[in-house]
Amino acid sequence: MKKTIFTLIAALCCTVTACTKDRLITFAELPQSAQTTVQNYFDVNQVSYVTEDVELLSKEYEVRLTDDAKLEFKSDGSLKKIDCQYNPVPEALIPAQVLEQVKAKFPQNFIIEWGEDDWGWKAELNNKLELKFNRNFDFVGIDD
Repeated sequence: MKKTIFTLIAALCCTVTACTKDRLITFAELPQSAQTTVQNYFDVNQVSYVTEDVELLSKEYEVRLTDDAKLEFKSDGSLKKIDCQYNPVPEALIPAQVLEQVKAKFPQNFIIEWGEDDWGWKAELNNKLELKFNRNFDFVGIDD
């Protein structure tokens, strides 16, 4: 009985793993809203590559730019995360409420990474400080 259960679990794990894969796609294959985000805030000529991550029940997209910035999009094309490395994230991609709080509390710094987290949102500043925000974009605290 134990062997049968173990075999079934192993087969299920292999099946799930086989169903998840990344593949290179063209910029034109991105959902339209993701294309629009990139076109509005970045130079499309700086797109290095685009990948589609197909999971068992969902898809996600990643756009990598030549300056090593990375944008992650959900299957519907909405922005999930943006990491501009050492450069500021375009302010228009960050909710105004968050920008106001960051500028008030950390006036000498700017956001280099912005994205969803399990519990809300996270912003990383250029001094590597990670700020946590809830789903309503209220400042919750600093992530250790």
